[in-house]
Amino acid sequence: MVRTNPERRQALLDASIEVLAREGARGLTFRAVDQEAGVPAGTASNYFPNRDALLVQVGNRYYERLIPSDDAVAKSRGPQTRETMTELMTEVVDRVYHFRTGYLAILELRLEATRRPELQALLTERVRADLDFNISNYRESELPGDEDAVVMLYLALNWLILERLTLPGIFDEQRAAELVRTIVARAIPATTQVASANP
Repeated sequence: MVRTNPERRQALLDASIEVLAREGARGLTFRAVDQEAGVPAGTASNYFPNRDALLVQVGNRYYERLIPSDDAVAKSRGPQTRETMTELMTEVVDRVYHFRTGYLAILELRLEATRRPELQALLTERVRADLDFNISNYRESELPGDEDAVVMLYLALNWLILERLTLPGIFDEQRAAELVRTIVARAIPATTQVASANP
């Protein structure tokens, strides 16, 4: 029987993120999750019918934990300038960077998704939804350019985060901040000056 205590389920998923980040996908076993969560042996298997279901739910939990604050969402709406866009992109990079284990876990899930169609479908749906949301916001921003600017920001910033988390000696924090500014400047055409983003 699958258990439904939501707090325990979240704790098990959070423990799974930690195991994935530290041990990789091969190390993600129900026993390892139970140990990480500090619960009796067999608890995780009472909540997830199999490992595939656990992997899919870990993917969902990662995105739940990365939801931006209401303030960040509000700032992303309406007219923008390159400067406000740089601030928004810096916030995104910082939020993901400070959830280090989550990002490393999602990299493991991306690799697993090449072999697990249900997981691939989930991650494809989540990333597509994020891109569509950001493209919609960009259209409201009154900035020049089109959805390719959003895609370029997405690709470049994700790779910057990957470098910062896996090879931290490549770019320190200051250089990463400079690169965010440069990426925004290169991705967004400078053809017009836009009104302030004040609501």
